[in-house]
Amino acid sequence: MTLNPIQHTTKIGDIVHDRQPTIKESCILVDLDGSQVGLFLKELPKELQNLVNIADAEVRSDRVPKSMMERKRHLPLGPDGKQRYLVVSQYSAILGSIPPKPHMRRPYPSRSSVHANPSAATFVRAMLKAGNLSMGLVAHYTPKVYAKHLSVIEKRVPEEWRFASHFSSTISNCNIAAPIHQDNANAKGAVNLIITKRQNSTGGNLYVPDYDATFDQVNNSLLVYPAWRNMHGVTPIAPTHPGGYRNSHVWYALDSFANL
Repeated sequence: MTLNPIQHTTKIGDIVHDRQPTIKESCILVDLDGSQVGLFLKELPKELQNLVNIADAEVRSDRVPKSMMERKRHLPLGPDGKQRYLVVSQYSAILGSIPPKPHMRRPYPSRSSVHANPSAATFVRAMLKAGNLSMGLVAHYTPKVYAKHLSVIEKRVPEEWRFASHFSSTISNCNIAAPIHQDNANAKGAVNLIITKRQNSTGGNLYVPDYDATFDQVNNSLLVYPAWRNMHGVTPIAPTHPGGYRNSHVWYALDSFANL
């Protein structure tokens, strides 16, 4: 799939509205000159699915510490004329390394506190193994992307701050439709892995306005993309039944540890 640049007026911070997917089938993403950029797999191999199923079940349980909030989705008025809402829980969990944050009086890097919680051990192991197995797919389908990513990691992420060998960190976002943003803190030349888990929900697809591309992130799909390169956001997530959700498990490499 060739990524064709377009002109647009989208800005950082814009909310992404409902958009129909334009990339629905598994493909290798390439620039106009044919160079490999990333990868989209509509369905993970079974072994990787099993690992991600474990990680997703764990992060949705009480065993994994999370940052949490709730949002309300408007429903049609009830028979009594009163407004009804569907309450959707949003939460996230970070693994791996946390960069220095001087503005928070923490001018030093650290590891996610989730690692110190014994009840989260299964989640940590599943995410670790899933990240390593996913990079095997990157090496198989897009060897040039893999080689470039590996070179960047060797130069920009010291071994003591790596997670799953090829990254610094992961984040599991649950029911979060991020507005338009660009991952400028990531190591340039590296890629993100984004695995989607969903049940009884629509939307929640990554949109890249530079190419007017919206990925059909169905359950058990994998998107490999350099999130530092383009602005992007997520289309609205709408549960179709109570308890419906869309989660993304993301592996990424921050550029904050190279000169410590």
